[in-house]
Amino acid sequence: MSEKKYRVHESAYVDDNVEIGEGTGIWHFSHVQSGTKIGKVCTLGQNVNVANNVAIGNYVKIQNNVSIYEGVTLEDYVFCGPSMVFTNIMNPRCKYPQRGSKFYLDTLVKEGASIGANATIVCGHTLGRHCFVGAGSTVIRDVPDYALVVGNPARIVGWVCECGARLDFSNSADAICPKCSLKYLKDELVVNLK
Repeated sequence: MSEKKYRVHESAYVDDNVEIGEGTGIWHFSHVQSGTKIGKVCTLGQNVNVANNVAIGNYVKIQNNVSIYEGVTLEDYVFCGPSMVFTNIMNPRCKYPQRGSKFYLDTLVKEGASIGANATIVCGHTLGRHCFVGAGSTVIRDVPDYALVVGNPARIVGWVCECGARLDFSNSADAICPKCSLKYLKDELVVNLK
């Protein structure tokens, strides 16, 4: 029998038919359900639930108390802050259950996106590459690449570098990241500040 190249805490439960990449850690009281694929060097914090057939890329960090429901895809380097929420049904009704993939609206979180603590992502939307959703925000529409969104409903209030630092376009059509020195052109960021 070969040795597992990932870690699962003894209080966590991983169903059959799950793929887990090398270097990934699954912490206390978490549950990973059947059909899920988790990439390498991911961290799933305490009390994380990953539903059936979810795809999680490499180097993803999912903080405590997050549920990743069927229909959600997380690409590489995604950060899910503590107690943030995904949904997968637009009009849930207890009396008229809507179970199974034919009812779920897909949510795609692209590479490098960060979702702050207690944010809510309403299903059926795409979060762009390296975007940043502020803590407590409610996302009800697609978020462009590199956008910084906050509020309820979330709205664009600025732009961030791939490293996470805020970009300043106030005096120019371009910006240099104050943290890592990457250069950005405003026209290439699909700017819509409304």
